[in-house]
Amino acid sequence: MTQAHPHADQPVAHTGAPLESAKAVMIMIHGRGASPADILPLGAELNTTHVAFVAPAAAGGAWYPLPFIAPREKNEPWLSSALEVIESLVIDLMDRGFEPERILLLGFSQGACLAGEFAIRHPRRYGGILMLSGGLIGAPGTTWDDVTTDALEDTPVFLGCSDVDAHIPKERVIESEAVFTRLGARVKRTLYPGMGHLVNNDEINEVQSIVAEALV
Repeated sequence: MTQAHPHADQPVAHTGAPLESAKAVMIMIHGRGASPADILPLGAELNTTHVAFVAPAAAGGAWYPLPFIAPREKNEPWLSSALEVIESLVIDLMDRGFEPERILLLGFSQGACLAGEFAIRHPRRYGGILMLSGGLIGAPGTTWDDVTTDALEDTPVFLGCSDVDAHIPKERVIESEAVFTRLGARVKRTLYPGMGHLVNNDEINEVQSIVAEALV
């Protein structure tokens, strides 16, 4: 760990299929105050034997200190460090022979925000971007006009969130849907009435569907 890269040298946990034999791999990004052990069990609920699940750990259990709708600079250098962690994992997986179409990014809460941010800053045709209770990172009024590529190329994106989530304004979920659509992704967004800050069975079904597509 360094001041410039606070998440350096944190562990990465692995479950599911061995990387050597997996047909696809999902990078699972935990939320604030959590760890890989909190998000990896979701992989077991997907009922697949062909996917490897890898989950990096944030230093101190948080990828960045302030809410995701705080001014971006207020969350540095933690945010850039977190994005570097995800980038290094994606590069390593590609070096191991996984095509981007076989790499999925799934995050919950703070991890969902990080997954989405990584995808639009490193656009390519991924196997899927799965944002559970999250939205793109930026202060109110952010337009993401600096991202102009359409390189997401029909990447399936799922945004699932409560319509009354105390941490994730539904307006940001809707804004995120629009940005991903503009960038060429194939987006499905569902706001669940009155749901808590959690993952429900419908979201798991949506994830299963996108995973199945990545395995074809």
